[in-house]
Amino acid sequence: MFYSLRTLIVGLIFVNFLCPAYADDGVTDTRILIGQTVGLTGTIAGPVKEMNEGANAYLASVNSRGGVNGRKIELLTLDDKFDAKLAAANAELLVKKERVFALFQNRGTPLTEAIAPILAANKIPLIAPSTGAMVFHAPVNPLLFNVRAKYQDEVRKGVEHFATIGSTSIGLLHVDDSFGKDGLAGFVSAMNERNMIPAIVASFPRVKPDYEVTANAIVKANPSALIIVSSSAHTIAIIKAIRAKGSLVQIMTLSNNSSQSFVQELGPAGTGVIVSQITPAPNSVTTGLGKEFMALAKANNATVSYAAMEGFVAAKVLVEGLKRAGRNLTREGFVRALDSIQKFDLGGLMISYAPADHTGSEFVEMTMISKDGRFIR
Repeated sequence: MFYSLRTLIVGLIFVNFLCPAYADDGVTDTRILIGQTVGLTGTIAGPVKEMNEGANAYLASVNSRGGVNGRKIELLTLDDKFDAKLAAANAELLVKKERVFALFQNRGTPLTEAIAPILAANKIPLIAPSTGAMVFHAPVNPLLFNVRAKYQDEVRKGVEHFATIGSTSIGLLHVDDSFGKDGLAGFVSAMNERNMIPAIVASFPRVKPDYEVTANAIVKANPSALIIVSSSAHTIAIIKAIRAKGSLVQIMTLSNNSSQSFVQELGPAGTGVIVSQITPAPNSVTTGLGKEFMALAKANNATVSYAAMEGFVAAKVLVEGLKRAGRNLTREGFVRALDSIQKFDLGGLMISYAPADHTGSEFVEMTMISKDGRFIR
């Protein structure tokens, strides 16, 4: 009996030695399960579709080569319909029921705010939320890793552009939520630095906006330039309403509206609209990132757009962190690995992190929608 028990104990020790236990959820010998809650339907469905096409194109390429440290990446995506409450519920489900290893590239400032407490409660990292709100940069959230530049930097770039070409009558129109208010803060700061007085600062509700009333307010103020901070569907409707009233105001909007679906839905009203971008051009043949993206987009039938490029870049950062974390993958080790990324060149886009800085990239450039529906630089 003693011999049998001793043999059993030795056997168990041997088995445990050969089969290491993984302390964190979502990790097996062959798989890393990553969770995503994002608006597959609703007002941002078009940009989200393209963003996910870009991310999935890169992940498919990584998996085809054996994955990361012998494990393939599986992305489990739930639809939050661009609703903050549903986003929080989805995140809870992904973490507690599906037991994902990390969360990845949700979209929207209010939705990311809703998810943030879940990160802290479960010590689970979130990589590349598609929002540039300052609240996710300062103070630094040790579990949240931004990739895209700040919205306020985009707004500042817009004010700088208009001031440089001699426009002194600049207005701001923003959605009345945390995203819009973040853009407002950047606008006020940029205007104050130049001792400029806004032609108009107006807002509209995120739910059930009155586009006619909003357009009338803009036309009455008659600014020479207008920066719009809002999501895709709202921005499209407002621009069309403004143009329908005969206004020729120069309009700029932010990179959250840089999808090809945005351009297509705007139609003729989009000609001349300026859009800030937070990645190099997706069809660039002069950058390593552009060449890589174009090749994988073609192989995976992904849309070639700035929105898809954002997803592609986010996936590259996710994979780089997983690679650096090594075979013995834990969330704590993954966070340390991401924090070790310093001046990492993705092929024309630099990414840097540190425990006290989770900004990622500061890249911002301006583009304009051409008559034939292309973003030109």
